[in-house]
Amino acid sequence: MQMPLPDAGVLARKDRLVARLSQVLPPVALIDDPAETRAYECDALTAYRCAPMLAVLPSSTQEVSDVLRICHEEGVPVVPRGSGTSLAGGALPTADSVILGVARMNAVLETDYDNRIIRVQTGRTNLSVTGAVEEESFFYAPDPSSQLACAIAGNIAMNSGGAHCLKYGVTTNNLMGVTLVQMDGTVIELGGAHLDAGGLDLLGVICGSEGQLGVVTEATLRILRKPEGALPVLMGFDESEVAGACVSDIIKAGVLPVAIEFMDRPCIRATEAFAHAGYPDCEALLIIEVEGSDPEIAHQLSLIKEIAARHHPVELREAADEDEAGRIWLGRKSAFGAMGQINDYMCLDGTIPVSSLPMVLRRIGEMSKEFGLDVGNVFHAGDGNMHPLILFDANKPGDLEICEAFGAEILKLCVEVGGCLTGEHGVGVEKRDLMLFQYDLVDLEAQLTVKDVFDPAWLLNPAKVFPLEVTETRRARPMAAA
Repeated sequence: MQMPLPDAGVLARKDRLVARLSQVLPPVALIDDPAETRAYECDALTAYRCAPMLAVLPSSTQEVSDVLRICHEEGVPVVPRGSGTSLAGGALPTADSVILGVARMNAVLETDYDNRIIRVQTGRTNLSVTGAVEEESFFYAPDPSSQLACAIAGNIAMNSGGAHCLKYGVTTNNLMGVTLVQMDGTVIELGGAHLDAGGLDLLGVICGSEGQLGVVTEATLRILRKPEGALPVLMGFDESEVAGACVSDIIKAGVLPVAIEFMDRPCIRATEAFAHAGYPDCEALLIIEVEGSDPEIAHQLSLIKEIAARHHPVELREAADEDEAGRIWLGRKSAFGAMGQINDYMCLDGTIPVSSLPMVLRRIGEMSKEFGLDVGNVFHAGDGNMHPLILFDANKPGDLEICEAFGAEILKLCVEVGGCLTGEHGVGVEKRDLMLFQYDLVDLEAQLTVKDVFDPAWLLNPAKVFPLEVTETRRARPMAAA
């Protein structure tokens, strides 16, 4: 994976930049010691590392505005960063960039239960949004596996989802408004505590824009009443393809559980050893959760069990109580960490039509043998958002390159069957060179033009999303230097 060479002119202006930033930030918010900036050299895609020139940790929208204005005037690239949990290299810095982290911006600014909204600073972690409202029996629906650590800023940047997105949608379905700081320091408000603001859907453009268009400092989020009850069910199968076919039939029948999660044997074993969730010993496992009143839960489960019976599950077990339900979900939420305890891996994120699950799972198994690397599958099966974990040895020369080639073929397969390159992790640096596989030049030009409008100098989050040669050509234009 190639990154652009640092701009010698920008590096030469470091002392002047530090002096100017010191005028608008307290000393604790400015990090220029090379030993300390190494803490920001990568995100959760740890295969690639590059320490930034500086890191700043503002505490308010005004401080973010001041930082961006100064960096814009100095022609310095800025890489926005939430909690650094990106699995696609979305917060990977360049050597001549300033990391702008929002972790200190974590306050709850407003809670309105009557209108079911909460306004927060975007450094607040995903799970703590629910924590702020759960005493009133409300919750925030998007629930990525990293929800204990990931920030709302990153959720908005990557349009993150989670296990319960099948029913409640991903971030864009639960985001009502943002405060956005543009690269020149201009602060704008988009959306708010109401549905569907008039004019262009700029909020829809910002959500999922991966830090390319501005820095989101505050967000108005939709909160929901907790359901009366919820019940997860475990289903074990002898083959991954059969489990995939069961998922397809459930969705085809019009049944809408709150979540359908998939794990294959490698993930089941690793997760069970880590979380002791009581998973069955089988080739593939589905966790299906339904919610509502007791009659609603019973009705949904009867339909799901009827469909599952056609696929001959080796085990079908309902959670006996809240403790068992908690352990079932603890296991699923711990899957990535559990796999990391036993092997290096690269986590992919492609989305496919649910009807293609059996074929794609079979083909991934075939490609695993072709490339000589094992794969663990754990993903949001209900909406076809796949997360293959390709296992490799980071200390073995050539293994990373084989892993990357294997991953590219899986993502191409996702596109070929009518899906897309990413469901919730974003493009980042990981998938940027595959963008032309999904989009033709006309489609890509439309996206580049949006970037031109918001960030004409192309200083925000360099070398991400778009193929590197396209980015570098855009940055080299006379208008970009103006």
